[in-house]
Formats: sequence, structure tokens, C-alpha cells
Amino acid sequence: MLMLEAMDLTYEVGGARLLDLPALRFASPGLTVVMGPNGAGKSLLLRVFHGLIEPTAGQVLFDGRSITPEVRWKQALVFQKPVLLRRSVAANIDFVLKARSQPRKNRDDLLSRVGLLDHADQPARRLSGGEQQRLAIARALATKPETLFLDEPTASLDPSSTYAIEQTVRQVAAEGVQVIFVTHDIGQARRLAEDVVFLARGQLAEQTPATTFFETPATGVARAYLAGKLDEVLEH
Repeated sequence: MLMLEAMDLTYEVGGARLLDLPALRFASPGLTVVMGPNGAGKSLLLRVFHGLIEPTAGQVLFDGRSITPEVRWKQALVFQKPVLLRRSVAANIDFVLKARSQPRKNRDDLLSRVGLLDHADQPARRLSGGEQQRLAIARALATKPETLFLDEPTASLDPSSTYAIEQTVRQVAAEGVQVIFVTHDIGQARRLAEDVVFLARGQLAEQTPATTFFETPATGVARAYLAGKLDEVLEH
């Protein structure tokens, strides 16, 4: 079983400790949702685990190995705002397939999977916001990742686009990919999560199966968050 874990991990900026995680482990396969109030460190957590940001202390291990460029090759990260090449939809996928020595014939399957095959020749920048995000996910899947990080991929998208992305994410997780999904949408977390990691002020407040978290959260900060009492969350 693939294990992604942090050990004695901290991240500081200007003397402020933004992450403080003595221990955090993600086991695969499965779909873990990372939640928490604004400023809890959710997006930062993904960047540290993906090796884009070096922790101040401690380490992240991926299947027992440090996050080297070779290890990061086995991961993919989709940002909240897609970063696409100024090329066609098809060319965005072709670029990744070539870099990963994957056959070009995989492109149509990937585009079909996210409902974009009919847009293959269209400039990527002319896609709607939801379509651009679906292309970003298809491009991430072209790398055949063992771990897929998604940082609020449906923020500001319409319900139809959100539904399409959620369906794709479920399928990917069902195929054995370790999915770590950041969201501020409690309803979405209820729909998707198998496990929940709940952060507050850069610390791990809870890590538990989703059913347990939503029915009987163990901490006051989680109970207040789920009740929509943000002021109470900030006071804790």
C-alpha cells in the first residue's frame, strides 16, 4: 500500500508557523478530502506534499522516499486556476504524453473521459472555466499519477461543471489512484470523501473516516465549522 506521510513537519514564514504537523499519513487507495477554514494551510499542505515548497523542518515521504523530482514524477497537482498552454486542447494533452513517453493514441481516451473530445481542435484558452479545469485534470491524468492532488478544482464553477469533475474524480479514485482533494464546500466533501483531514491554524485537528467526521466530529473547531459558525471557529 502506497503511503504518503509527513513527519515532524513545519513551515514558517517571517517567524509565523503556517504548518505544524508532527505526523500526518495518507494511505492509498482512496479519496481524502482536506478541509478547514480560510488560512488553515490546506493549499500550502498540497504544495509541500508535492515538493513545490520546502518545509522549514521535518520531511515528507512518498512510499518511504523523500520528495525528489523523480518521486514527484509519480504525482500530479491540479490548481484552482488552470494553467494551460496557448495551444489547442489536443496539443495540451500531446505535450504531456510526449514528455512522459506515452502513446499519442491515449489522447482521445483522455479527452473523452472529461467530455472534451469534440473540442480537441479548439484553442484551450477559449474553453469555459469548467472546460479548462476538465482539461487540466485530463492533462494530469496523462501522467498516470499514483497520487493526484486537487486544490479546490471546482471553486467558482457552475453545478454542471462541478458534477462532471466530481464524477471524474470518483472514477479515478475507484481505479486505485490516491486522491487528495482540497475543498471549502461542505456539501461536496460529504459527496466525495472517504476520509477527512481537517486543518485549523496549520495544525491537524482531525483525521477520520468521512462518516464519523460529519456525524460526530470530535473537536469543537470542527463542530463549529460544520455548523457555519466561522466566528466561533476563529475564536478557538
